[in-house]
Amino acid sequence: MSASRIPPIQCLLTFEALARLRSVTLAAEELFVTPSAVSHRVRQLEQIIGTKLFGRADFSLTTEGSEYLAHVREGLAILQKFPSASAAPGKRKLRLAVTPTFSRSILIPRLRQFTDAYPEIDLTLQVSIPLLDVVAEDADLMVRFGPGRYADMEHVCLMKDEVTPLASPAFVREHGPFDTPHDLQNLPLLRSPLEPWRTWFAANGLDWPEPVEGSQFNDIGLMCDGAAAGMGVGLIRLKLGAPWLESGALVRLHDNNAPSPHAHYLCWRTGAMDRWEVTAFADWLKKAVL
Repeated sequence: MSASRIPPIQCLLTFEALARLRSVTLAAEELFVTPSAVSHRVRQLEQIIGTKLFGRADFSLTTEGSEYLAHVREGLAILQKFPSASAAPGKRKLRLAVTPTFSRSILIPRLRQFTDAYPEIDLTLQVSIPLLDVVAEDADLMVRFGPGRYADMEHVCLMKDEVTPLASPAFVREHGPFDTPHDLQNLPLLRSPLEPWRTWFAANGLDWPEPVEGSQFNDIGLMCDGAAAGMGVGLIRLKLGAPWLESGALVRLHDNNAPSPHAHYLCWRTGAMDRWEVTAFADWLKKAVL
């Protein structure tokens, strides 16, 4: 076989995933690509090898497809051994741009799981706040917090969350009790462009305008620290605020949660997933934050 007839590795990975999962949607989620990319890669593979791999809409394999799948899986199993081989020259470098509080609350407590599993990968972590245009241009993977409309990047949703008012125990003792959402009236509300209060107001039947006064933070972790210091009430995402809640530095005012209008997304430039270390980290991170 000439080099021009060797299928791209992403086509082989997509074929194996689709044959195993029998769902374009599930294969796309596993591979961090769009469903249309899955279909395109399978068609490309069929054109290269000159045979039909799937017979029906339920993605059952043709006879040729079953035979080819066995060869593909054998080849992929051999390739998967390569990163640990002594012949691999040095460590693979992976640059990750991550939002500060996501890193502090979600990533860092779990990160040793990845570094233990992949000692051949050297991670470089960089702070990024894309919603505020603080970005790391040279990163291989980026964690963004926002609405999920990223035309310049391929992306997958990592984590959604709910918001609720949190404050220090001393603040609650001084200003409580907080029996209804209306009890927040005339209290200092900490502000952040990353988490507008109007979302929570609307979910709790309050027609209050967005606060225009009070301390403002461009990082949720800093706002958690400010609330823990007794500066006021912060509207905090529960997953990101978990370390402060678990330590007792912050407490819930009541059980009235509201879905955050934003979520965390893992983003990458087209072609980045062709590198095994990028795919390995993306696959690990998606499972780690479940």
